[in-house]
Amino acid sequence: MGSNALQRGFSQLRNGSPGALLPRIERFLERERDQLPLWLPVAVGGGIAAWFLLPDANWWLGLIVAAAGIALLGGAMTGGTRLARCITIGTIAIALGCGLAWGRSLVVAAPVLDRPVVTRLTADVARVEQIPARAIVRIVVAPVDRPDLPPRARINIPEDKVPPGLGAGAEVELRARLMPPAQPALPDSYDFARRAWFDRLGATGSAIGDVRVTRAARTSSLRQELSAHVRARVGGSAGAVAATLATGDRGALPEADAEAMRRSGLAHLLSISGLHVTAVVGAAFLLVLRLLALSPRLALRAPIMLIAAGSGAAVGIAYTLVTGAEVPTVRSCIAALLVLAALAMGREAITLRLIAAGALFVMVLWPESIMGPSFQLSFAAVTAIVALHEMPRVRGWFARREESRARKLGRGLASLLLTGIVVELALMPIALFHFHKAGLYGALANVIAIPLTTFVIMPLEALALLFDVVGLGAPFWWLTGRSLDGLLALAHFTASRPGAVALVPAMAHWLFALAVLAGLWLAIWRSRIRWLGGAVLVGAAFAMALSPVPDLLVTSDGRHVAARGVDGRVAILRDRAGDYVRDTIAESVGSDLELLPLRNRGDARCSRDFCIWQIGKGDEALSVMSSTSSYYVDALDLIRACERVDIVISDRSLPYRCSPRWLKADRRSLRQTGGLAVYLDPPRLRQSRSVGDRHPWRMRSYRRSLNGSGATSPPAGPARIPGRPHSAAARRTN
Repeated sequence: MGSNALQRGFSQLRNGSPGALLPRIERFLERERDQLPLWLPVAVGGGIAAWFLLPDANWWLGLIVAAAGIALLGGAMTGGTRLARCITIGTIAIALGCGLAWGRSLVVAAPVLDRPVVTRLTADVARVEQIPARAIVRIVVAPVDRPDLPPRARINIPEDKVPPGLGAGAEVELRARLMPPAQPALPDSYDFARRAWFDRLGATGSAIGDVRVTRAARTSSLRQELSAHVRARVGGSAGAVAATLATGDRGALPEADAEAMRRSGLAHLLSISGLHVTAVVGAAFLLVLRLLALSPRLALRAPIMLIAAGSGAAVGIAYTLVTGAEVPTVRSCIAALLVLAALAMGREAITLRLIAAGALFVMVLWPESIMGPSFQLSFAAVTAIVALHEMPRVRGWFARREESRARKLGRGLASLLLTGIVVELALMPIALFHFHKAGLYGALANVIAIPLTTFVIMPLEALALLFDVVGLGAPFWWLTGRSLDGLLALAHFTASRPGAVALVPAMAHWLFALAVLAGLWLAIWRSRIRWLGGAVLVGAAFAMALSPVPDLLVTSDGRHVAARGVDGRVAILRDRAGDYVRDTIAESVGSDLELLPLRNRGDARCSRDFCIWQIGKGDEALSVMSSTSSYYVDALDLIRACERVDIVISDRSLPYRCSPRWLKADRRSLRQTGGLAVYLDPPRLRQSRSVGDRHPWRMRSYRRSLNGSGATSPPAGPARIPGRPHSAAARRTN
């Protein structure tokens, strides 16, 4: 009876006055019916993202059940309208996405090391990656006859310790220091533990002493041989970039050049993905098509379009395998194959529907990839390009026409510039969220860099490799080197310009999600309502730029502390911290200024064991005390010192009676909360590990220690953190 009443109510809304909401929605959906299928991968992706953001199985199951219930209710209440179908299909897609991510996490489940260990092991080598820029060789191994160790581990070996015969398929004996995959050091910093879980890596570490090969590799890696061959032909940084374009091996690229490529917005050229696969497949397709068309008989009788598409597909698959078949490359190869299939059938090759199909394919196979920047950047760029050129006004402006060469060239350059600007705007929220920086001049640099890479560098490198077969590749290698020198010079010039990089601190997840949805709204709809997404996107960009900067950062191990002074400069407790820690802190505060030693601050008082200083100013200032050594400290003295400060931080376990006025972050509590970010205006605390997070890479039940034991429950919630007093007077009263 209640259901009948609901149906009558919705029927009255549908058949009511023209101003009723549901009729307007129905008319809108009818006008946009061709665009509705494009929201299907968005809904599936939303379900996947929800699984990663929600804490445990109760929430995941609740989401699936709620989505299924809404789907049934929507179908029952709205009587088969287009809105009803959208609600039903959309909620089912959300439930499917959540289930895909959950299922994938269970399929790849593997034990993870419980604690750092130093042990000797014999292992089969599954993969070898040379990283000349860091003077190491990285191997992925499977320990032999060691059930107490995870089934897969990643180990770094110094270059001077690499023995002959090391390669995929070899067996090695070595002593190594292994540790669990690293959890995020700070809130919203890089989560290697999550990536390692889906890569089935249970431990990482480094070799100690000599490495002995007990069984040599049967064959050497084609990828490594090709990379070494390219670097031998083109020296220096240009050779490293040439090896990257040919094989995807970025290990030889110096960090200074890699940073310049990132700051200039050209880093996408170093990742074997859409641009490179498209160039290789497109070149093979056009070459075969033109060669076959030289024969009138073949052109009239043979299916040359189908043959050319098959040749391009074969070359694309081979290139994907040679470059390591990483997920981004496989994703780009799949998209290229879909384009070739459309060309072979005489259909329009590049459309938003094709992009949606490719995205759905990737989500089904690798649902975890949508949480990473690679998936987001590549699909955002392609979606922005296609959506721009599907706009009637833009399509008409850049359509071919009878005109002079000068006007044709100008129109082409304008098209490249407009496309570059749109792509940069589309990628900026993603780059700011993941890397906390984005190149502001990338659109201008890409106008030169993309044609240079696609039409000059890659064809020259392909010709050089081809002519190397007969020993005549030297001239082409020389031209390739000079072209790459020009590309690197462009990157360094762009990166060194004032204001070349926009920097923001870590931002809220909801703000990033809002920016992504606004961008999709702008790209997918065709009526004027699409511009609402543009307005929301602009607002989200301003909110990102105004994201608050944390006043205090504490890494998950409690060793490294960074404090922001009243002048905005950031000081670090241990000035001997490594580059990774410094870069992570700099990204979290959105600054590329050099981190100052905390001891040199005027308000800091440091002894051999502790430093005390203040954060904030005026009545809102808080006193902070942090340990700087592991030497013994009298417990009673420590307890008294704790009572006189607001915040205590230590990489050791402090006495239970150590009770500061606001926050206590020692080894015991940080094991539960992870890294911390403290904000004073408004006062709040963020932590890198959510309370009750039961994702498998956080669960100790998957951990494996040397004695085979492991706890069966996740870390408990954080220790109670008292509310912050509103003023210094209130703290004194307390």
